[in-house]
Amino acid sequence: MDPVPGRPVRSSEAGRAQSRGGRRALGVLAVVLSVAWVFPIYWMINSAFLPLNKLQTPTPTFFPVEGTLSNFRRVLDDPSFWASMRVSLAVVAIVLVAALIFAFLAALAVSRFRFRGRKGFILTILVVQMIPAEGLFISQYQMLDGWNLVNKVAGLALVYTAAILPFTIWMLRGFVAGVPIELEEAGMVDGLSRTGAFFRITFPLLAPGLVAAGVYGFLQAWNEYTLALVVMTDPAQRTLPLWLQGLVESNRATDWGVVMAGSALIAIPVIVFFLFVQNKMTSGLVAGAVKG
Repeated sequence: MDPVPGRPVRSSEAGRAQSRGGRRALGVLAVVLSVAWVFPIYWMINSAFLPLNKLQTPTPTFFPVEGTLSNFRRVLDDPSFWASMRVSLAVVAIVLVAALIFAFLAALAVSRFRFRGRKGFILTILVVQMIPAEGLFISQYQMLDGWNLVNKVAGLALVYTAAILPFTIWMLRGFVAGVPIELEEAGMVDGLSRTGAFFRITFPLLAPGLVAAGVYGFLQAWNEYTLALVVMTDPAQRTLPLWLQGLVESNRATDWGVVMAGSALIAIPVIVFFLFVQNKMTSGLVAGAVKG
């Protein structure tokens, strides 16, 4: 009889069994969450290729065997779609340029310099992020109306930039603070000026932060609906989310195939933008990890 030595063996086996059970449970949970996240995207694309009579049947069609491109043709032949596309692209371009420039300069200032009111400025950034966006709609509209910027691309871009600046500054501040100042000092010892050391050594290491901030700003400006509904009341100045909502409100019997086709087309610029910047984001992260 040797009960004592046997106990650790049983305990170890039980521990391994529990570990395997835990991994299986996590695997099942991951699959369920993945399906819950991917299925709406699949259903949007699937519905975009189905005619209206297939969408109105009580039996769902999971695979568009009898698919059609008519829904996409109706969207692409709609002049208001292209007008809204131009408005959205113009707003996003202004927001990205303005937000990245101002946020980068502010993040650089609060990370590299010590000045009076620095802590108060950082605290203000945190407090502003806690204010609900809806609580500012009335004052923002009155401000834009006083400046004659209602139903103007510049007006919507202005309030979008102000909305995303606090988080963008906070995000870039972390990246700037993560690059040691000693790298610039070493470059200056080798003969570079302070400006040259910054742009040749520090700035490339900040590429992942700038790309991440750009992705955040792009998504916020491209997908935002509520503030655009308040500011852009002219149908000729609607952004794409407002145009898409107009498809639902325009008819009593909504053609969901056209709505889903419009949703898929609106998502394409986001996918293209991400594919364009993902390599730069990855290379910047690797460079920052190696050189930092």
